[in-house]
Amino acid sequence: MVVTLEDLPKPKEEATVKVEVTPEQALVSNPQTILMKVFRYNPKAKGEEARMVTYRVPMSKGLTVLDALLWVKENLDNGLAFRYSCRMGICGSCGMLINGKPMLGCETQIAELGTDVVEVGPLTNYEVIRDVATDFTDFFSHHTKVKPYLIRKENGEGKPIEKELPQTEEQKLEYYQFTMCIMCGLCDAACPIVGMDPEYLGPQALAQAYRFAIDSRDQGWPERSEVVDSPHGCFRCELAGSCSAVCPKGVDPAMGVQLLKRLVVHRKLRRA
Repeated sequence: MVVTLEDLPKPKEEATVKVEVTPEQALVSNPQTILMKVFRYNPKAKGEEARMVTYRVPMSKGLTVLDALLWVKENLDNGLAFRYSCRMGICGSCGMLINGKPMLGCETQIAELGTDVVEVGPLTNYEVIRDVATDFTDFFSHHTKVKPYLIRKENGEGKPIEKELPQTEEQKLEYYQFTMCIMCGLCDAACPIVGMDPEYLGPQALAQAYRFAIDSRDQGWPERSEVVDSPHGCFRCELAGSCSAVCPKGVDPAMGVQLLKRLVVHRKLRRA
């Protein structure tokens, strides 16, 4: 059973952890600060309850939510757990709930949020590992199921392609938008169907299934169609559109899923 943020007890409020002003900040009179309300919970710690801990963090120009969390970890609470890597919006590691919306911590400027209080929590629809860090095991499993790679009959599935496969610019543009996915998981966190059906492949995996299915170099539709045209495949999507609303790269997975539905129906009719 997947334990998500909604399944946990309502977090309790704790006292504010005061800011420790660094020597550089001490040079500035009355440094501006913001409050970071961060979800804290360790499922493996016996008797520990979910709670919201408030930290006062010094504000600076260009400060992102990830920067603020790193400041808290370095200066106030080194036990705070969250995931990050590149800090450039490329790796997709720092997905989290920021003021209730799935966002990338490294790309979210605190000044642009328009509030002095920033609430941070783990992504919904994922199991909580600890604090803001979530388990992506099912997410990557669903991605793998759609066979997100080129399949060529002459080589056999999974073997390297040994020759160049030419492609026109028009053929590339049919799928290029969907190659921009960084697998941050925000779309699955926003999807209401993923929340109701843990076996649903999800918008990320289905959009990537379309990306390879429409690629002129691919010959793996027979294998891939068995996965996407299933009870937990593309027709499980009800087009809420929330996945595309939160995508940080403009991939528009909702459109990809709808195009995949059309492709499934078209190829079924063509065989009939």
